[in-house]
Amino acid sequence: MITMDDIIREGHPTLRKRAKELTFPLSDDDKKLAAQLMEFLENSQDEEIAAKYKLRAGVGLAAPQVDKSIRMTAVLVPDSDGNPVFKHVLVNPKIISESVQKAALAEGEGCLSVDREIPGYVPRSNRIKLRWFDLDGNEHVERLKGYTSIVVQHEIDHLNGILFFDHIGDNPFDVPEGTLIIE
Repeated sequence: MITMDDIIREGHPTLRKRAKELTFPLSDDDKKLAAQLMEFLENSQDEEIAAKYKLRAGVGLAAPQVDKSIRMTAVLVPDSDGNPVFKHVLVNPKIISESVQKAALAEGEGCLSVDREIPGYVPRSNRIKLRWFDLDGNEHVERLKGYTSIVVQHEIDHLNGILFFDHIGDNPFDVPEGTLIIE
């Protein structure tokens, strides 16, 4: 089981590397890691389990965050009742198109690999078209918008050695005109 002790923190060199693409069929180790990444998200969103193991709640966890420099990330975005609206392990994900309109979270972004609060808007595309592969090598293409789009972009950044605060400008609350602020 992945715990907070397994998640590397800001300053670790793996977080700044471009992760390598995976080839299919995936190894047993890669499949095991995929299950562990998703299990962490499930556990972190369960108040009782999270308290027991001192887990910070997360909606995404990328392989580089556990010091595995491969292009894999788990995403678990719940609705207001806690039911999953997007729950997938993404292998070799790629954004194939994105909207001109930007969006940012009103409260800013956080990261399991960053132990400090960094205030500011993180402007991202409001809508994306995403291509990824599942654990069996099946290709998927899906359009995402709003919060889910932002979460996936944050996770793909991890695969490219980018942290969320790299997107915050000199004036942290300046955003492009027309940016949608998501509460």
